[in-house]
Amino acid sequence: MSPILPIRLSTFVICIAGTLISIFGLLVNAAAWYPLAIFGFLTLVGIHDRLQTRHAVLRNYPILGHMRFLLEFIRPEIRQYFIEGDNDKTPFSRSQRTLVYSRSKAVSDKRPFGTTLDVMAPGYQWINQSLAPTHLSDYNFRIEIGGKDCSQKYSASIFNISAMSFGALSANAVMALNLGAKKGNFAHDTGEGSISRYHRMHGGDLIWEIGSGYFGCRTEDGQFDPKKYAENALDPQVKMIEIKLSQGAKPGHGGILPGPKVTPEIAEARGVKVGEACVSPSSHSAFSTPLEMMAFIQRLRELSGGKPVGFKLCIGHPWEWFAIVKAMLKSKIYPDFIVVDGTEGGTGASPVEFSNHVGTPLQEGLRLVHNTLVGANLRDQIKIGCSGKIISAFDMAVVFALGADWCNSARGFMFSVGCIQAQVCDTGFCPTGVTTQDPSRQKALVVTDKSERVYHFHKETLKALKEIVEAAGLHHPVEINTRHIVRRVSANEVRLLEDLLPDVAAGSLLSNEEGSTLPKVFQLYWDIAQADSFAAKQH
Repeated sequence: MSPILPIRLSTFVICIAGTLISIFGLLVNAAAWYPLAIFGFLTLVGIHDRLQTRHAVLRNYPILGHMRFLLEFIRPEIRQYFIEGDNDKTPFSRSQRTLVYSRSKAVSDKRPFGTTLDVMAPGYQWINQSLAPTHLSDYNFRIEIGGKDCSQKYSASIFNISAMSFGALSANAVMALNLGAKKGNFAHDTGEGSISRYHRMHGGDLIWEIGSGYFGCRTEDGQFDPKKYAENALDPQVKMIEIKLSQGAKPGHGGILPGPKVTPEIAEARGVKVGEACVSPSSHSAFSTPLEMMAFIQRLRELSGGKPVGFKLCIGHPWEWFAIVKAMLKSKIYPDFIVVDGTEGGTGASPVEFSNHVGTPLQEGLRLVHNTLVGANLRDQIKIGCSGKIISAFDMAVVFALGADWCNSARGFMFSVGCIQAQVCDTGFCPTGVTTQDPSRQKALVVTDKSERVYHFHKETLKALKEIVEAAGLHHPVEINTRHIVRRVSANEVRLLEDLLPDVAAGSLLSNEEGSTLPKVFQLYWDIAQADSFAAKQH
């Protein structure tokens, strides 16, 4: 290799030579302007690459180095369309996405030639079928949400749209989701960005999520405003109110919407100033102890005219969750529902460490919440919802077995309105108009067409769930329990979830009997939890 002209500079040298030859070629043929323009442009790029100080690759490989950045830019698309297997989950497999697309378009979701899953792989799950299957007349499974202090109980579908804010989603996406929910008679969670004009456009049922920023019910300095809250909560379109304690994809982490992204429409919905950074603190200011939290729940219920009020959380320290339950027992104030969000949940943007390593997965979080309420004799008074990578009817069956009363899906419904998992949600460059505020990009998402797909995805998924329930010999999804689901733990062993995830006996947390067989998490942390503080009791 020549030290004077290394091979890595060959492309640059060829472009210089091409430029010089093209210049002389103009003396012979005017058409030489075309190669001159090309080689001249590339030569200027090469000069810039050699002089710039930001990228070492470009300094060493002028012109040619740009290929590295181009390939890196299109790597996700190359992987998704040409390399990724049908069952590679990153984060959703092609098989999962294809299932949603098929059901959204109301075309056949049937697959020939048997399963493509490895049934011998550890982690593979199935539901046992019955020799006496049932025959159900309806797939529209519903539950009633509302406890003893709730005067406006809500008859909810068991499959609803999970929390996604306007701002994270485009206006057209919000309208399509809400119109689909209206057609299918299921609920649409607003996300913590509050209720926008686009949520109200078609009148679909809303679950109003209230985060630590109190958007839609805040004072100028970001505190809770009861008057503004009542104005929204009393709206007949709002069916339930959900306090967001934490989110699965970034539990314990607040959020910020930069000032330039706070458009007049977003400012209107959230109750903030246009162009001013929109901050969600990592914790609430309206309460600081479990007992204060129960009082806040009661206050929200009263101000809403008796509508169901609950909260959403991703389980963290077990003693903090136990403290909330102890506060329920002490105050006799119970939330009407609790939504458990798994750390596998999605978000528009999150620090990688939080998405990957903070918070409890849905299986463990949901099972802990269910067992705690059973052990405290509160399970029959509080409904449990859940969210976190729920796409198919079997996904729903598993979480029902773990203790859920209903399921929410965010990314499933995003797929139904056209999301292709480009994973550029935080850039504003969403290729399908789902997660952008760019008016020209949003136009690609046609509300009337996509709302039909939302409706069909919901309907076809519930139809599939009905067939699973019938095959298991049951009458409603809430009858599915840990005795019905089997999991392979090794090549030569399978176990019922009942054996892997044991139950807690009703009232066992209140009995204090010696020789307790409670799971270790209760033995370690139940006694150190206290109703008047989220902190653990010091011995």
